[in-house]
Amino acid sequence: MGTEKQDAFQIAGDKYRSFLHDEAQNTEWRHGGPPIFDAVNHLFEQGRTKEWAKGSLEEVVQNAIKSWEMELSHKTRIQDFRTINPDKFKLIVNGREGLSAEETLRLGSYNALLKSSMPEKFKYYKAEEESFESSHDTFREALPRGFAWEVLAVYSGPPVIAFKFRHWGYFEGPFKGHAPTGEMVQFSGVGVLKVDELMRTEEVEIYYDPAELFGPLLKGPLISGSNTDQQQQETASSPSPQKCPLHN
Repeated sequence: MGTEKQDAFQIAGDKYRSFLHDEAQNTEWRHGGPPIFDAVNHLFEQGRTKEWAKGSLEEVVQNAIKSWEMELSHKTRIQDFRTINPDKFKLIVNGREGLSAEETLRLGSYNALLKSSMPEKFKYYKAEEESFESSHDTFREALPRGFAWEVLAVYSGPPVIAFKFRHWGYFEGPFKGHAPTGEMVQFSGVGVLKVDELMRTEEVEIYYDPAELFGPLLKGPLISGSNTDQQQQETASSPSPQKCPLHN
């Protein structure tokens, strides 16, 4: 292997995600180059509950999901994705209408996963008002050590892969006007991954309870003067206050 390829591997290599080292120069990266996941990898290694054998189906699924999320968050063109079949790809979250590859890329992972059909007054995160950048900035600020993800179990093999997952981080920065608590924020869910003969994803279905995520993020005290603080005061002074369903 030549020096140029060795250097590319050192820059792009990651043991939990697949990178196409020899195509890195032709890929349009959102931040100018392949991302580095040292911080979130450390969080993952410190907090994971399972350690899968190399080459096991569980490890393959974990790598596939992490690699897809990496491409979704850090590549700007669908043609540069190698983890999906772009012509067939759909992302379905909690039974909502599926999003195409281009729609998912435009929204970003947070907005795609956190869209909600709840009444406006119950929404503590309004995906329709967030851009790709603002959504990532919001969660990067709230969870500065990263938002780790692991496979807990795999129930079936390809082409239809059913699995259980866990997502966690530490609430150490403000979230939508709420002060950080320093506590772990985590939620779990199940997913179904449909893949083609090349192991490219054609469809992802994710099911989880958003209250598991938002409950801890809204637990911190309101920061005085924030927009959220003002909204809560207005709600409290209303003659018919509404209770948030997340706290039922």
